[in-house]
Amino acid sequence: MKHPRLPAADRTALVLTGGGARAAYQVGVLKAAAEILPKKAHNPFSIITGTSAGAINAVALGASANNFRLAVKKVERIWSDLSVEQVYRAGYRNLFGSMLRLFASMFHRGTGLHKPLSLLDTAPLAELLRQSIDFKDLERRLEGGLLDAIGVTASSYDTGESITFYQSNLDGEILPAWQRFRRKGVPAKIGIEHLLASSAIPAIMPAAKIGDTYFGDGALRQVSPISPALHLGAERVLVVGVSGNAKRPPVGSLGRRSPSLARMVGHVFNSAFIDALENDMEHLDRINELVGMLHNENPRSNTAGLRVIDFLCINPSVEIDKIAAQHLRSLPRAMRTLFNVTGATNRGGGTSMASYLLFEGEFCRDLIAAGYRDAMDQRDMLEDFFYPPGPMRVIG
Repeated sequence: MKHPRLPAADRTALVLTGGGARAAYQVGVLKAAAEILPKKAHNPFSIITGTSAGAINAVALGASANNFRLAVKKVERIWSDLSVEQVYRAGYRNLFGSMLRLFASMFHRGTGLHKPLSLLDTAPLAELLRQSIDFKDLERRLEGGLLDAIGVTASSYDTGESITFYQSNLDGEILPAWQRFRRKGVPAKIGIEHLLASSAIPAIMPAAKIGDTYFGDGALRQVSPISPALHLGAERVLVVGVSGNAKRPPVGSLGRRSPSLARMVGHVFNSAFIDALENDMEHLDRINELVGMLHNENPRSNTAGLRVIDFLCINPSVEIDKIAAQHLRSLPRAMRTLFNVTGATNRGGGTSMASYLLFEGEFCRDLIAAGYRDAMDQRDMLEDFFYPPGPMRVIG
């Protein structure tokens, strides 16, 4: 379908949630969105927020906001060509060294002497980010008005707060910092350190230092993943999650065996990365219903600052865990050994944990394809989201 006007970008936000390697799914959804929009369209979102690996996608898109389709292609190429070695060091020597440091930390009150403790060394990820994202371009897009604000959420290990670092072209009086219970917004110049902090899965990846404070994955303690976008002024929100099909019945028991270590870790990961978003969407739905009822009864009623938020959420219709199980063989031998020992296999019931760490091109390409299919299956809803009724803005 051809549209005689540009998409509505004012106060429209994109929210990309966390999920390690699962974030490749988001690229497929964005690829479909780019095909729906005009070929040389600018970024259709005035506000972009991201958490964990979703923060990396968010900033990469923001840095190339002058051409949305080109930006998506760039991000797709990164994920499609990705290998574990570009994200973390995955040799036997690296894993053994990390385990030795973890053991030695017992004699130093559980802390690392020279660098933060973690199972994996993510030094390669920092280099990949330096090569892939031009933060000066991000600043230029903000200054040029192609983007109003971008936010990256991380969790403070010092205070336990969920902190959204945001960069904006708007005046501080228009877009002030915010403070809520255990969550706040802090103006900042977004850099590599914010992305490393937001994507640092606890114990698996090293904490990242911003200023004098160490931070971990933004999904931790993030009770309201959509909230940062709303604080930044969003009135319409496209949310791309990484959970499985919420309507599908849960997988049955593996028998009378106790759960494997990987299955328990995967359960914790799912609680952090998935459950908060689903709860937040339900909460937003209820608020919309309440505000709508109040306005219907009395159009002049005081809703205490509450407003209806137009939103669309796209989540995987497929089970990502099952896709991950098909790609475990593509991992380096040391990681396959680790996953076998901990039960991060189909038989051990821990493929959910594996899916967060499976930064391999084959797996990522399958997730991109799944995201593209899901978005195209909801093409009508996407078009309605990008082209809501309103003033015409004619192309050309």
